[in-house]
Amino acid sequence: MKKKKPTVIDMFCGCGGLSRGFMDAGYEVLLGIDNNKDALVSFKANHGNAVAMNGDLFQGSTILEMASLTENKQIDLIIGGPPCQGFSLTGKREEDDERNSLFQAMVNAVAFFQPKAFVLENVPGLATLYNGKARDAILKEFGDLGYTINEQVLYAPDYGVPQIRKRLFFVGLLNGEKFEFPEPTLNPDKYVTCGDAISDLHDFTNDLGTEVSEYQSPPKSKYQKMMRKNATQLFNHVGTKHTELVIDVISQVPEGGNHKDLPPGVGDSRKFNEAWTRYHRNKQSKTIDTGHRNHFHYEFNRVPTVRENARLQSFPDDFRFYGNKTQQYKQVGNAVPPLLGYHLGIKLKDYL
Repeated sequence: MKKKKPTVIDMFCGCGGLSRGFMDAGYEVLLGIDNNKDALVSFKANHGNAVAMNGDLFQGSTILEMASLTENKQIDLIIGGPPCQGFSLTGKREEDDERNSLFQAMVNAVAFFQPKAFVLENVPGLATLYNGKARDAILKEFGDLGYTINEQVLYAPDYGVPQIRKRLFFVGLLNGEKFEFPEPTLNPDKYVTCGDAISDLHDFTNDLGTEVSEYQSPPKSKYQKMMRKNATQLFNHVGTKHTELVIDVISQVPEGGNHKDLPPGVGDSRKFNEAWTRYHRNKQSKTIDTGHRNHFHYEFNRVPTVRENARLQSFPDDFRFYGNKTQQYKQVGNAVPPLLGYHLGIKLKDYL
């Protein structure tokens, strides 16, 4: 008899990077909730029969709507990443920022559905924010519901993602067991690089490409074969038109370099943090963010395309992003790498 797939609700789903990983690990994603309409279009298109719900998680009635949309099925797992603007190490950190309390909406959903497990992810800075009060609140609220919780920061390259990215995960189990996080699948000398990830994706000559196009070369690495496994066409590989001035500045940044490598007086308008960063083909990318102005292709004098960023985030090529290009970059940057979700999902099955 075929075993029933564990059922999942993805809160704060965005385009659904985390839930796509769980789906690929053999889970049935029933519902994704967010308030970004373009991201929900992407979620709906890439998660089988899952329902995409545009919901206000501050409203108590939202949980009843969630139950209705999932046809009152047993929910095995609730996953989510409450918006990290309040928790993040970048920007203002206001203790009373209402977005900090959005995790309470997730607590309320877990209390209502009583899933066998939950997964909450956020930025590593959450662990020490407000002298640990944010972390303590998460542990207490879910602990009071009867969940045994373990937490760990996962480093994306350890699990095959070609990007320097750390995320903090809390996993709670209702059966009293303590979740053991998956061991890294790669040693540092085997990490996937930018070249491994995107060297098969073409540059642009006379035009900037289209939302749907054809591959122009075969896969050149194991990672590329994995990304292209279920894809017959290339989505979201569209170039950006830069001014001659910007192209000139990019051309002066060496592979793996940044604004510090530019001559005096060149690129001064953006000399901060990671500005004018050029990737290195033999290293992992910097953390993919929601913008697309500061990081550049290791070989071509342009920003990476949405598809190239998606590859660096471990989105498979059959995952198509919707909305305008700015929205697509935002969806990719806000997502949890699907490969992280996949490895968590495989391990979590042992406990469900």
